[in-house]
Amino acid sequence: MNMAGTRRWLRRAAAALVLTIGVWTLVPSPMSAADTPEVRALWVLRSTLTSPEGIATLVKSARVNGFNTLFVQVRGRADAYYQSRIEPRAPELARQPDTFDPLRTVLDEAHRAGLRVHAWMNLNLVSSAAELPIARDHLVYRHPEWLMVPRPIAQTLATVEPDSPAYAGMIARWTRTQPDVIEGLYASPINPAAAAHAEAVVSDVARRYPVDGIHLDYARYPNAQYDYSRFAIAAFRAKQRPQVDAALRRELDAREAIDLFAWPDQFPEEWARFRRARLTGLMMRLHTAVKAARPTAVVTVAAAPDAQEAFDTRLQDWRTWLENGVIDAVCPMAYTPEPARFAEQIAAARDIAGGQLVWAGIGAYRLTPAQTIENIRTVRRLGAGGFILFSYDSLTAPQQGGGYLDALGPAVQAGRAITEAGSR
Repeated sequence: MNMAGTRRWLRRAAAALVLTIGVWTLVPSPMSAADTPEVRALWVLRSTLTSPEGIATLVKSARVNGFNTLFVQVRGRADAYYQSRIEPRAPELARQPDTFDPLRTVLDEAHRAGLRVHAWMNLNLVSSAAELPIARDHLVYRHPEWLMVPRPIAQTLATVEPDSPAYAGMIARWTRTQPDVIEGLYASPINPAAAAHAEAVVSDVARRYPVDGIHLDYARYPNAQYDYSRFAIAAFRAKQRPQVDAALRRELDAREAIDLFAWPDQFPEEWARFRRARLTGLMMRLHTAVKAARPTAVVTVAAAPDAQEAFDTRLQDWRTWLENGVIDAVCPMAYTPEPARFAEQIAAARDIAGGQLVWAGIGAYRLTPAQTIENIRTVRRLGAGGFILFSYDSLTAPQQGGGYLDALGPAVQAGRAITEAGSR
């Protein structure tokens, strides 16, 4: 067996172990690029979902220009752009009557127009750091102990009780100093209650709305310096402790009294594997919950395009998720403006996926219409299952001058002929 084959076998063995010790059972996804119509999609930010008029314009524009799928952001920062009894209503909907349900409105309009709708839900990212949530029942205030903690402030934060306003405040203030690399405050997949909450939120949408799919974004750690909360480290210590001889346990316990990182630093590979496994376990729970609520719904994930970088830096093992049916399709966010690099990233994802679905994320907001069209042609040439443009909102913004989507229309609609020919 060559090195690549060995790594693939080890990933499958690790996933099988998680399945064996867990409480969820998965089967490989039956979906494949060969027997699934091409996805021609738009990512739609929640800012477009704040009025019925905006939604009507979205659906009309997508249909006229040949798109067949909408990924609509209905959970932005642990808030709801739908009717929820679990999380607070998004403050951006304050001017609308309480009866206005953005997700229901999109589904009604889009399905009438023959478009599919996937509920795009940000998973671990739960708050901006620049402005903490307005709603006092937001999880940042109700459960600050669920928040991931970055290593640089973990030692200090370990002396602060989570129910103190200083706890979330300190995380927010530190995060504001990292605006180019950290998007906001994250909930931890290591905390069992936080994972159960995420499952309840996702299951609620899948059960009550006739969505065609659930699309999970921010299903990752911000980087490998998270989650160093004392709660995550305690969970790791509890798992690792039975495997350590008594003398080393005593040494680490004594060291931990002055060094919070004693256990993770002693076992760095196991620590990375532990955090990665907890995220994989959460993804398995979500897949199972979605399929139980709505068996036909497609479960997808937005992923870093480089699978190894995602694995090492984001602790996001989408290779194993795809190989073991944890997700039905991967959506690599290949936002590079370089056409050769884009082709390399999508080709690599296709190689990893084999016959399973890859829906290529195109950073159209960084490209001219001609460049976006070229990337769409590349996606088709490489045999990927479709593409998603980021984002409808940026492409229709006033500064675009109008006409961006119209310019793409002929190239997007060319997929109809390809799809129809393939289905004969």
